[in-house]
Order: sequence, then C-alpha cells, then structure tokens
Amino acid sequence: MQVLVRDNNVDQALRVLKKKMQREGIFREMKQRKAYEKPSVRKAREKAEAVRRARKQARKTAIREGLIAAPKPKPRFGAGPRRPGLPSTGAAPQQQAPNAGNATA
Repeated sequence: MQVLVRDNNVDQALRVLKKKMQREGIFREMKQRKAYEKPSVRKAREKAEAVRRARKQARKTAIREGLIAAPKPKPRFGAGPRRPGLPSTGAAPQQQAPNAGNATA
C-alpha cells in the first residue's frame, strides 16, 4: 500500500494511510488474527456477518422501493447550529441601508 507524502506533511500521509487501511479491513483482520479462532466460532461469526449483510441489503432495497421511510441523516460534525457568544464562521452580516428601519416621511 502506497501513500504520497506531499510537502513533507507526514501527519496528513499517516491519516490517509490509516483511512486506506480501515477501508481495506486490515485493522479488523489484525484483531482477528491476534488469537486463534476455533473453526466453530469462525463459522458462527461468518454466518452472523452474512445475516447482517443480507439484512442491510434488504433494508436498502426496501428504502429504494419506498416500502419504508429512509432514516434521517445524522448531522455532520461541526455542521450544527452555533452556540451564542461564539464568533460565526459564515459570511459577514449585511448592513441595513440608512433609514431602512424608519418609515417616517
């Protein structure tokens, strides 16, 4: 597995490597190989994983066909409403035109 290191940014390269290893399932395999797994336990685990995959596939198909409602998306980290008193990260507030609030004439 290769990761490019750009501008001597080793921290970013390590994050990318860790993400790739997570996607490939290397950490899970290392954890499983840490100790011997009896064939009966392995068979039970693989069967449970297959059931989980089938259930997930059936749920996705049911959502796609409209049989059940799709789950609400979870809010992403940092995307929630801002707490009062903290500086906003959005655009600067628009200023009102002079006499826009006064309707006396």
